[in-house]
Amino acid sequence: MTAVNVSGLVKRYKKIEAVRGVTFSVTEGEIFALVGPNGVGKSTILKMLATILVPTAGSAEVFGLDTVADAAKVREIISYLPEEAGAYKNLTGHEYLDFMASVFLRDGEKAAAAVRYGAELCGLKDRLKDKIQTYSKGMTRKLLLSRAVMIKPRLAILDEPTSGMDIINGYEIRRTIKQLAAQGMTFIISSHNMLEIEFLSDRIGMINRGELLACDTPAALKERFATGNLEEVFVKLAESGA
Repeated sequence: MTAVNVSGLVKRYKKIEAVRGVTFSVTEGEIFALVGPNGVGKSTILKMLATILVPTAGSAEVFGLDTVADAAKVREIISYLPEEAGAYKNLTGHEYLDFMASVFLRDGEKAAAAVRYGAELCGLKDRLKDKIQTYSKGMTRKLLLSRAVMIKPRLAILDEPTSGMDIINGYEIRRTIKQLAAQGMTFIISSHNMLEIEFLSDRIGMINRGELLACDTPAALKERFATGNLEEVFVKLAESGA
């Protein structure tokens, strides 16, 4: 089943065209990554999919729902984790999960179940009793990821999910994403870390200057450009404009 369908997506800010006619689709249960340097339009695309921004032209659908016409319904089946997301530092980890579950889930039993699931996913154990202001960046990011997926969205949109994290915490987050995708959750992720994305993603869309240069599996992209890694693929694409 098609989870996401993006067609000719454009976003302009006055004279700046941040996204230029991007088209791609994502299958249910797939981990799809948008990769490229900072400032090339990845986050803008994610924000349009998350209904935060309205496209200038083109369209995007999430499980058949238009992100503009059906924005409220789209928000019911997705979660979105921005790169610079923060948590309420004066709350404990558990209080934060509890509060966010009550925001997204009106049913008390479902909210309680989501909190239990989020607590298990983040792996912070007794540290959930401590205030978030005492957490490291890696701990906070794990809590935020758990918040994003504990409600079991059909689509999780994650902007630089392991940004600034150490090797161990980054590995744990990637492992969690893979496990959830295996259970049927769909992911769209943005990153400029090619090694991370090669490990994590089923398919990759390479973005530069607001344009989608190529879209395929990591193995197919490396074979097509006769390179040993995705960084070399991107460099060749950027140089050729292919």
